[in-house]
Amino acid sequence: RNQRTLSMTDNDTDDFPELDSALVERITSIDETEAAQRANALRQGLSDYDLDDEDLGILDAATEDVDAITYLPALPVLAIVGRPNVGKSALVNRIIGRREAVVEDTPGVTRDRVNYKGEWGQRKFTIVDTGGWEPDAKGINASVAAQAEIAIDLADAVLFVVDATVGATATDEHVVRMLRATKKPVILVANKVDDVHQEPDAAALWSLGLGEPWPVSAVHGRGVADLLDHVMTVLPEISTVAKEEVGGPRRVAILGRPNVGKSSLLNKTAGEERVVVNELAGTTRDPVDEQIELGGKFWRFVDTAGIRRRVNLAQGADFYATLRTSAALEKAEVAVVVLDVTEPISVQDLKIIDLVLESGRALVLAYNKWDLLDDERRIYLEKEIERDLSHVTWAPRVNISAKTGRHLEKLVPALELALASWDTRIPTGKFNALLAELTAEHPHPVRGGKQPRILFGTQAASRPPTFVLFTTGFLDPQYRRFITRRLREIFGFEGSPINVNMRVREKRKR
Repeated sequence: RNQRTLSMTDNDTDDFPELDSALVERITSIDETEAAQRANALRQGLSDYDLDDEDLGILDAATEDVDAITYLPALPVLAIVGRPNVGKSALVNRIIGRREAVVEDTPGVTRDRVNYKGEWGQRKFTIVDTGGWEPDAKGINASVAAQAEIAIDLADAVLFVVDATVGATATDEHVVRMLRATKKPVILVANKVDDVHQEPDAAALWSLGLGEPWPVSAVHGRGVADLLDHVMTVLPEISTVAKEEVGGPRRVAILGRPNVGKSSLLNKTAGEERVVVNELAGTTRDPVDEQIELGGKFWRFVDTAGIRRRVNLAQGADFYATLRTSAALEKAEVAVVVLDVTEPISVQDLKIIDLVLESGRALVLAYNKWDLLDDERRIYLEKEIERDLSHVTWAPRVNISAKTGRHLEKLVPALELALASWDTRIPTGKFNALLAELTAEHPHPVRGGKQPRILFGTQAASRPPTFVLFTTGFLDPQYRRFITRRLREIFGFEGSPINVNMRVREKRKR
């Protein structure tokens, strides 16, 4: 029922001992100078191992300044747009090298996932696959255009896919007008050119005025390598759209499925009717940025909601909402996920929470319509939370009524707590002292006659806290969960996801 996208959550119960209070005392009272000296010695020991340039970059970037804010470089974003059934998902699968995006002959079958990770020529990037809507015949131009508009907003460069065997349609020309107006690089892809005899079909697409059409066959792979070589020449090294703004009011995305009370929450915090509120689900069309004073501080709130549902466009609206959610998360630092307590926690609620986890943003859970809760429903709700939200027990929880304003004052401390955790940096000495304690307390199991060792650990970034472990072998997922759990128990991190990454390195041959 709740198909989670994260394979590794921090709260799965593994066979590890409960936290020893003496351990907390030892770590928190540690002599920082001595810990730093020990960490430096471990760091020097890495010179015996084969490290690549990326390893050295991570080690050099690590700072001891606990107030320093660092980000991992934002991967450049490539959006794939085009009308239904031109082969967008087939092209995504070809680029990422695995069959992950759904491919069928029925237009508009892409669902749920919109972001994938790709790599070409040792460069990594994010792909936004825009499919997933089933427009009615009348609304097709507007639907494809709206989809392209969101994708452009999300992307550093755009692949515009056209079916070369059909040629340019009125819908394609409708989108071209929008693409010409953008400042983003647009690459025209002529798909379904399976052999040299079909290349004239691709050449005919010069007429669209988007420059040279790149003939490819997504299904057979023909021409895709040349296309990707070209994409790398226009895609920036670091994303210009996904990079974080620094400074100014903290940015809050209000997320949730249609009609859970997102707009009511924004209106109540703003103290006036800023956003249309309607019983019809999905009345908010675009993200609305509002600077709001709350708890004596200014915040920038982004209200993102389901796109208005046109006739025969119900499924498409959900897909648009996912795209909008992704776009809002790119611009936000913390997400408030609004849940309607009068209804069971749904798969859609869980998908939205997973989007937040994947984006690495801080998280606050707002249980709305609390004033409508009766005792019986409250019992069921607590059981649902225990069953479905066990992977985010670390997220601050506020029980509110957006309509009446009940307990809205609790939102600010929850936001501040989550953002403080998101910004947190653990000194390298303390982190390595913790790792030494943990591996002594509970060594990693032997696998294939070998026991992986942790050579050194460092926090590579904050926002979100991202830790890198240099190891002699692959650490089991449950062992990484154990480390993550101890990090939470000792250092808090309430409201922030934690990434624990590994770099397995072998000893340099003498």
